[in-house]
Amino acid sequence: MESTKLKLLLFLIILCCFQFFSVSSFEYQVGGDEGWVVPPANDSKIYNEWASENRFQVGDTIRFEYKKDSVMEVTVQEYNNCNSTRPSFFSNTGNTVFRFDHQGPFYFISGVSGHCEKGQRMIIKVMAPEESDADTSKSSGSPAADSSLGVSKLVFVQFVLRFLSILIC
Repeated sequence: MESTKLKLLLFLIILCCFQFFSVSSFEYQVGGDEGWVVPPANDSKIYNEWASENRFQVGDTIRFEYKKDSVMEVTVQEYNNCNSTRPSFFSNTGNTVFRFDHQGPFYFISGVSGHCEKGQRMIIKVMAPEESDADTSKSSGSPAADSSLGVSKLVFVQFVLRFLSILIC
């Protein structure tokens, strides 16, 4: 009985460690229930407002759902001109998933003529990974650096190792 309890406890500790160190990513639905559509005339900034309300990380994905349309990732100049002859990404499948593979701004426009000018375009700003944020706050002298996630992980690992050594001895 004692051995079973010890095995169960060790299993739970290992499970907690995996959850603590796991990296999670999210998938966002562009445009909500409406999807990727030409916005109403009085709401041409709908996609940029939606994007600014979310915090995107490297590894997150966005899903574009649409009918008889397309989506393109373009440069800032192409975004501003609502035109691209050579997008860095293009899809017209009706159900497009785009994964953010680096930090920084991403510019999206509809590939259908006239849709971008009517507001079917969006800028998404992808934040740096958490470890980079901690490094940035340390270099800027932020008091929050002492409570960074890296320090918390180290303390947690030390606690688990001490606890396991007590159980085994």
